[in-house]
Amino acid sequence: MNTAIAHTVAVNVTVHKPLPPASARPTPGGPWTRQAVLNLLAQPFMQLVQQAHAVHRQHFPQGDIELASLLSVKTGGCPEDCSYCPQSVHYDTGVDASKLMAPDAVLAAAAAAQAAGATRFCMGAAWRSPTDRDVAKVAELVAGVRALGLQTCATLGMLAPAQAQTLADAGLDYYNHNLDSAPDFYPQIIGTRVYDERLQTLQNVRDAGVKVCCGGIIGMGETREQRAGLIAELASLQPAPESVPINNLVRVPGTPLADSPPVDPFEMVRMVAAARITMPAARVRLSAGRRELGDGIQALCFMAGANSIFYGDKLLVTGNPDVEADRALLQRLDLPVTGTAA
Repeated sequence: MNTAIAHTVAVNVTVHKPLPPASARPTPGGPWTRQAVLNLLAQPFMQLVQQAHAVHRQHFPQGDIELASLLSVKTGGCPEDCSYCPQSVHYDTGVDASKLMAPDAVLAAAAAAQAAGATRFCMGAAWRSPTDRDVAKVAELVAGVRALGLQTCATLGMLAPAQAQTLADAGLDYYNHNLDSAPDFYPQIIGTRVYDERLQTLQNVRDAGVKVCCGGIIGMGETREQRAGLIAELASLQPAPESVPINNLVRVPGTPLADSPPVDPFEMVRMVAAARITMPAARVRLSAGRRELGDGIQALCFMAGANSIFYGDKLLVTGNPDVEADRALLQRLDLPVTGTAA
């Protein structure tokens, strides 16, 4: 870890007070309250999966799986203290800070992802909130990737309204900014940003006309009720996210959550099912931690409504199942890929 970098960045971080307890915050609007989602998650497992599968078939009758690829275009050096993240300057994880990748290298990676079957290309940068100059550079990357015929997505941290508009003008299709957890659990894993700042970035993106990719992580020590709270928050966004990544915590050495006990993999299936039922038109994506699930659990997740995966060698700085293994699994399950015939 470069301590000089860590010190220089960390001193500029404003540490916010934790959110008030859940009882003091407005409850999510609409039919999907926390209790309603908790009732879903508490159903007998097979009953829940069957219900979710019926909703999935209604809204995605082709049953196709979207392949998305994610490239870290600027790795490490992030001043945030997210307890799960190996890119934080607060933790010694062996991840070195790097500059923004050159456009030619990014476009070459995008072309390779497209050749491998990906239809959406996501670019991630380890910033808390990019400068206008940073956003202008990413906007150039967005325009270049879109010119290849790929859908574009970016995750760059918090955005101001004008920055969101810059990316929209460049042709950005989706912006990823996860809620990570329920609001009452959030202060236990992040101290450098408050929940409402995440919601404000999502609103800025919406106002610019960019679609929202927003989900969370399980396995950080939260309760099932708090997982229900996350789904309720997502489903109450107006409108609900078009993409909902469900992440299984990758326990990276050096992070505070490195020794967290693994979550029951069937809880991942339950979360996918709840996301599908509460956000029926969304692409529900199996994201980080998919490698640890194994083929059988992934198959159950597809049955429960997952219809998108991150595809390729790395998900930012943690490994993904390789391309050939993914292709083989989808073929074994007779699942068509988006953009190809069933």
